[in-house]
Amino acid sequence: MQGKTVVIALGGNAILRHRETGTAEEQFANVRRASRRIAEIASDGYAVVITHGNGPQVGDILLKNEIAKETLPPMPLDVCGAESQGMIGYLLQQSMHEALLAAGLDCPVATVLTQTLVDGDDPAFENPEKPIGPIYTAMQTKRLQEEKGWRVVQVPGQGCRRVVPSPRPVAFVEERAILRLFLAGVIVIAAGGGGVPVVAGSEGTLRGVEAVVDKDYTAALLARLVGADDLLILTDVEHVALNYGRPGQQDIHEMTVAEAREHLAAGQFPPGSMGPKVEAAIGFLEAGGGRVTIASLERAADALAGRAGTRICR
Repeated sequence: MQGKTVVIALGGNAILRHRETGTAEEQFANVRRASRRIAEIASDGYAVVITHGNGPQVGDILLKNEIAKETLPPMPLDVCGAESQGMIGYLLQQSMHEALLAAGLDCPVATVLTQTLVDGDDPAFENPEKPIGPIYTAMQTKRLQEEKGWRVVQVPGQGCRRVVPSPRPVAFVEERAILRLFLAGVIVIAAGGGGVPVVAGSEGTLRGVEAVVDKDYTAALLARLVGADDLLILTDVEHVALNYGRPGQQDIHEMTVAEAREHLAAGQFPPGSMGPKVEAAIGFLEAGGGRVTIASLERAADALAGRAGTRICR
């Protein structure tokens, strides 16, 4: 290993942008763009670990399941999550290989299809609130609730969506594999989409569950696992902001953990957007991490150098 270590958490816009249809060509183009940014960071001497979101991709897989259900058996959510990890891992491996070669770096890249251990007694299982999959009509919703016992939420003006639990990550089943690859100098892609959520049974057995683990909390856990100096959370905004999208919006360039907690308590960072990122940052820093930066993908290297984004420090 060389230099400092950074875990880079790629947001959804790094793979699929708003208004795109999700073709392989579109997603490859986006991932290649992101990979060039990551290669810049590797060129600066950082040891890099990558994780990523998978929301749109899992949504598409679930929609394909729904459309083809009369011909092929639909797969459960944990299997769909694993499928998306493999697909995005492939896009990233190939794109990172090209970007590293162009940067003059000879570094292997590997994806670890990751299972994330969660607590079967996590309160989230009693309060599902993470929307996934396509939008259903009232008639479809009634049938799915009766047949599968799904919980749904109303999407204003559109229909209903399924909601599933979002338990907190506890550990990774593949921890030793991730660490061995990382210590051998491999750029590891791991825990995509939060990883496949599993619960532990008796005698070491594992069982996938119908849930989604938040990718930001998982990124923080991954950063702790590899002893990262930095956690770089890349999203589609330049900075964390107070009063975001409202009059008096104020970009934040730096804040302490104490200030971040105050803003969270004041409702500045909503649960569905910036909230988990800031909470994950706090958890990483309080566990001994050095620094968290939240920034746009386009300014990734600048953000890590302290010239862009929002820095959160102890």
